[in-house]
Amino acid sequence: MPGERRATLVYDGDCGICRYWVDYWKQQTGDHVVYRPYQEAAGDFPAIPRECFARAIQLIEPDGTIYAGAAATYRTLRHAPGRDAWWWMYERIPGFAGASEWGYAFLARRRGLLSRLSYILWGVHLEAECYELVSWLFLRLLGGIYVIAFASLAVQIQGLVGESGILPAGEYLNAARQGWGISAYWRMPTLFWLNANDAALFAATSLGVLLGLLVVFGRWTRAALVGLFVLYLSCVYAGQLFMSYQWDLLLLESGFLAIFLTAGSRIVVWLYRWLIFRYLFMSGIVKAVSAQPTWHDLTALKYHFMSQPLPTPLAWYAAQLPPWMLAVGTAATLVIELILVFLIFLPRRLRAFAAWCILIFQALIILTGNYGFFNLLTIALCVFLFDDAAIRHVIPQRLSQWIQSHAPQPVKAATACALAVALLVVPVGVDRIAEALALRNLPVVNSITQAISPWLIVNAYGPFATTTMSRPEIIIEGSDDGHSWREYEFRYKPGPIDRRPSWNIPHQPRLDWQMWFAAYGSYAQNRWFERLLRRLLEGSAPVLALLGPNPFPDHPPKRVRALLFDYRFADPATHAETGQWWIRQQEGLYFPEICSK
Repeated sequence: MPGERRATLVYDGDCGICRYWVDYWKQQTGDHVVYRPYQEAAGDFPAIPRECFARAIQLIEPDGTIYAGAAATYRTLRHAPGRDAWWWMYERIPGFAGASEWGYAFLARRRGLLSRLSYILWGVHLEAECYELVSWLFLRLLGGIYVIAFASLAVQIQGLVGESGILPAGEYLNAARQGWGISAYWRMPTLFWLNANDAALFAATSLGVLLGLLVVFGRWTRAALVGLFVLYLSCVYAGQLFMSYQWDLLLLESGFLAIFLTAGSRIVVWLYRWLIFRYLFMSGIVKAVSAQPTWHDLTALKYHFMSQPLPTPLAWYAAQLPPWMLAVGTAATLVIELILVFLIFLPRRLRAFAAWCILIFQALIILTGNYGFFNLLTIALCVFLFDDAAIRHVIPQRLSQWIQSHAPQPVKAATACALAVALLVVPVGVDRIAEALALRNLPVVNSITQAISPWLIVNAYGPFATTTMSRPEIIIEGSDDGHSWREYEFRYKPGPIDRRPSWNIPHQPRLDWQMWFAAYGSYAQNRWFERLLRRLLEGSAPVLALLGPNPFPDHPPKRVRALLFDYRFADPATHAETGQWWIRQQEGLYFPEICSK
């Protein structure tokens, strides 16, 4: 209309699917665009034939320029914050404009099909996707997981890498400095270069708990997230092999992105989806390319519940399921990790379907296996597969209103930072996937991958590439005379055959886990194991605190050794008759007898 200084979108007011999408665009563009049905507006634009209005939407810019069809759609979205990428692609990417116009014309002639697709993909009511509630909820969940991770580590770290621990961090860092010189500081970025004594280790984990609580309660969130990332990265390097698990890497990567999430950029939401996809897809890749047949013939779960590091009480029952159910579960794992994960990048409803499949998958893992905070973190990451409309009903209305009113409004600097992060982590992530597929690393990008790898902000994943079909267990014994031997029990890993598997989620007993790995190799491949035995001969209190009841409460033993046993779940008849959960058979000697000096 004359004098109108805003763009005007003219559409078919008698078309239900047109009104459906116009209502959505109104939410996106606010007052920047005027929306009018052509049935009342056509006379105001005599330059446009009436049949053109019936065939396609028309956008009239304030300067009089007219766009139709897909071009009108993308030009309209230019008036929505952060949605101008579509027009950029339309103008600059060869073939994109032609494909867009063909697709628009195809669906315009089949509006019933477009209507059905829209309802399937987005729902009956299409709302603009907002992530203020999603971001708020995730940050609280992440803060809680940080609290769990640091609290779990705090009660173990002195026994693992303290001054009287199995692998003292101070000795390790000194050796690294002597071997690598000044480059050691870049190769192993950790605050413990300053001091790695027991007090420093305890202070770092305690501070981590405090900073995690600050994130949970929304106080100084960004500064707290920076501190949490630096502290956990420091602990990962100081913890050596005891902190080398994939969930430690996933927490670091999640925590790094969270620093930028606090600025409110939607780019970071997409980067979290990229992280979930990459982590799950790489988990599927390593299973698919594994040389072990259990994933290929769908028998992995036949052995998994028994052979996994720390089974829960329900794992015994899961292992008794019929073979066909275990095969279905194995196939479902591969389908989720290799196929359904691609739905993460699709519209709302398909993305939500993928999210619920992943959530159920993670819940079943929690019920049958103790993996510390691993599955809890994965569940928290799945929040990003929803939007505010999907989770609004789980948050009280007054709290939702408060969150939305206090949500950060993204500014150009925040968007620029998020874009810079994306330009770093996305190519490196692709390089990680290429590596998992056993392809050549990407030229140039792999140099960046290697350069940033010490900071652990883009990592390789692939849990359970192989499923072990047996369960060796190391049993440590001590003796005063070399004839009578007493067994050291661990708190969580299998030991006495009549002791039921236990729950320890969300705590991760890292020595128990490392014992599981050590049992599949020799002590020559696990040099730390001899250090453990010598700490027992010394009666090291921090190390003994990692184990169960001390069989030598008055004095350390004079001798220790380690035997190797084969453990298997007791069958239902044996369990009913004897109460045993396990059957074990000695396989030989794992580590020969050593004596105190």
